[in-house]
Amino acid sequence: MKYVCSICGYVYDEAREATPFGQLSDSWVCPLCGAPKSAFVPESAQPSAPTARKPVSIDPDAQRLSPGAMAALFSNLARGCEKQYKPKEQALFMEIADYFAAAAPEVTEADEKLIARIVETDLAQRYPDLTAAAVQAQDRGTQRICVWGEKVTRMVQSLLSRYEKEGEAFLEGNDIWVCTVCGFIYVGKSAPALCPVCKVPDWKFEKIEGRA
Repeated sequence: MKYVCSICGYVYDEAREATPFGQLSDSWVCPLCGAPKSAFVPESAQPSAPTARKPVSIDPDAQRLSPGAMAALFSNLARGCEKQYKPKEQALFMEIADYFAAAAPEVTEADEKLIARIVETDLAQRYPDLTAAAVQAQDRGTQRICVWGEKVTRMVQSLLSRYEKEGEAFLEGNDIWVCTVCGFIYVGKSAPALCPVCKVPDWKFEKIEGRA
């Protein structure tokens, strides 16, 4: 029997391994991306290609973005310009991002439980809806973004689950690394040689320093 990591695609082949998958410790993690055992599914249960779903009707008022969302949007546009070697456009987008970041109210009630609820909604509703719309529009670029984004979000979900169970103990002796291309988060002593999601080399990862 083979089990596949839903985040990076690593295959645990029981025919090659000494231990059946079901007998692995609950603390066992994917050797490639660090995802928990719960992120693995039987190879036969791998999801098929997404199909178009009925378009979702959205209230125009619901499309108004908050200052924080606008800051994230323009900072991502700036990052895209950086990758396209367009420093002038990058600087302009970052100026707009900084403006909205300064206007965004402080979120005092944010905690891991709130983030977990948002992540759960993203995985259960928002990514399926966006993927369906991309399939219907035959937008392959957005489909790829959805694939990467969902994997990154599942990793966030697994890290939140570990934090809930272990607290900050699972960070001891490790650093936090973020892929600057797809946003994948890795906890370890050093960045992975290749990003498990988008396959860029380790120098594309940034080490996240603790805040004072």
